Amino acid sequence: MARILVSSLFFLVSVAALIGASHAGGIAIYWGQNGNEGTLEATCATGRYAYVNIAFLNQFGSGRTPGINLAGHCNPASNGCASVSNGIRSCQSRGVKVMLSIGGGAGSYSLASQADARNVADYLWNNFLGGSSSSRPLGSAVLDGIDFDIELGSTQHYDDLARALSAYSSRGRKVYLTAAPQCPFPDSHLGAALNTGLFDNVWVQFYNNPQCQYTSGNINNLVNSWNRWTSSINAGKIFLGLPAAPAAAGSGYTQPNVLTSQILPVIKKSSKYGGVMLWSKYYDDQTGYSASIIGSV
Repeated sequence: MARILVSSLFFLVSVAALIGASHAGGIAIYWGQNGNEGTLEATCATGRYAYVNIAFLNQFGSGRTPGINLAGHCNPASNGCASVSNGIRSCQSRGVKVMLSIGGGAGSYSLASQADARNVADYLWNNFLGGSSSSRPLGSAVLDGIDFDIELGSTQHYDDLARALSAYSSRGRKVYLTAAPQCPFPDSHLGAALNTGLFDNVWVQFYNNPQCQYTSGNINNLVNSWNRWTSSINAGKIFLGLPAAPAAAGSGYTQPNVLTSQILPVIKKSSKYGGVMLWSKYYDDQTGYSASIIGSV
């Protein structure tokens, strides 16, 4: 009888644990758009980040000469960014995945056709991933994959780009694909690409869009949007994208204590939960946002 009671109690506790399961996650950060945010090596040495997105390759496609902009960090025009390879390798040695983010809120980019998408994929493979080129802007280090932060221009052919990049995984080293759509669903620029089901992580920007972000005292719009994304997108994991400081976005800043006490306990119940994405390393340095939430993510 005692054994039966113990077994029953164990079963009930196990079921309760499953019902209230909370999934652990990591923090993704954008680095590259402020020369005062420290080096890539120092960024990863903090131990706070699982993913670093190097931002941005903001010129590509439709016959444009591809161009990378790392703000005050280095000058790619004089091959001055090749030393970033040291930082990439240092991050990877710590288990941090390092992505090249393409697009951004300022630049000149678009894809004119399926063939153009394949050409851009070839360029990315040979200049940043596992291919070879005499003019690799970030040096010889091999990045883990490509992040899609498409906010401007045409919405066409990013699904073709995702398929072309994913096909390179067959060459032996997986090419990770991530994306940073806006929270209104579906995202106007990345909807078709996300529907391919090829993205490993999607860090949705839950800011600059009042209809789906946190507003003072109200988590409902954000949570409802989160549930829509996690139930609608076939991706490995979904991340909650937030500004790391009030000045980092036009709206949507969420105080760390609100995030850890009200929002994370709700969204971490989803098996799709992957963690939190922050914009950006510079702003994180100003506020210490990631340090204040890492124990709860």
